[in-house]
Amino acid sequence: MGVKHGRDYEGILNDLTKALDMIPDGYLFFQMSAEEWEGLNPEERREVQEALAEDLFYALGSEPTIQVGSGVVIYAADTHRIDILIGETEMTFVSLI
Repeated sequence: MGVKHGRDYEGILNDLTKALDMIPDGYLFFQMSAEEWEGLNPEERREVQEALAEDLFYALGSEPTIQVGSGVVIYAADTHRIDILIGETEMTFVSLI
């Protein structure tokens, strides 16, 4: 289903992929170990992050809060954005409009 958006999907996906890089242990979402993550080259890491961003974009349409490692990704429909938090600290957000 995905989230409602007014921006170009590719732009949102690119911004969300970059935002997910701020979660230091986001690889846990895929049940990877730190060693497995470190074993990936930068291009492979980027591909994993892009896949995660795409999965999250669609999943947030039905589940507005998703745990990703030590972070939380939240679809804030009222502000038209996706918030990325670690604990109580907002790391960044991705605008959907």
